[in-house]
Amino acid sequence: MKHFFKMFSGIFIVILLSGCIGESYDYSPPTVTLSHPDDYTQDVTLAEANINWDYDKKYNKETEDIQTLSKEQVPIYLKAGQQVQYLIEDGHFEPNRINVSLLENDSEINLKLEEVESFRLINETGEYTVVFNIESSKGDAQYVGRIVIQ
Repeated sequence: MKHFFKMFSGIFIVILLSGCIGESYDYSPPTVTLSHPDDYTQDVTLAEANINWDYDKKYNKETEDIQTLSKEQVPIYLKAGQQVQYLIEDGHFEPNRINVSLLENDSEINLKLEEVESFRLINETGEYTVVFNIESSKGDAQYVGRIVIQ
């Protein structure tokens, strides 16, 4: 009887743990947050502009005028030439390529990404739309925000 109880308990524990091991992953598009290097209370999450998510079509979104969407966002105030950190979180995916650029009226300025999830701003002051484009094996996502360079 003692042997039967131990065997039954062992089988019960294995069955119980197998339910915990079978995780389901969230393959939703990520979120992108810009961090002010001197004031973490100014961290800003960028807005989803255009999402073409192959993994699950329910996330797809299309925005025709990203500059108008940008103007609706809370601005982050930064200094000219300042290094800005970004964080891409949520969702389990492998980014193939990430691009960041600034838009002002009809001109686009591509920024170089640095190794530690950061980029350096241009030295010209003004209000810009920041655009993050992320390509991954799950789909493409574009995020926008508003940056004021002082």
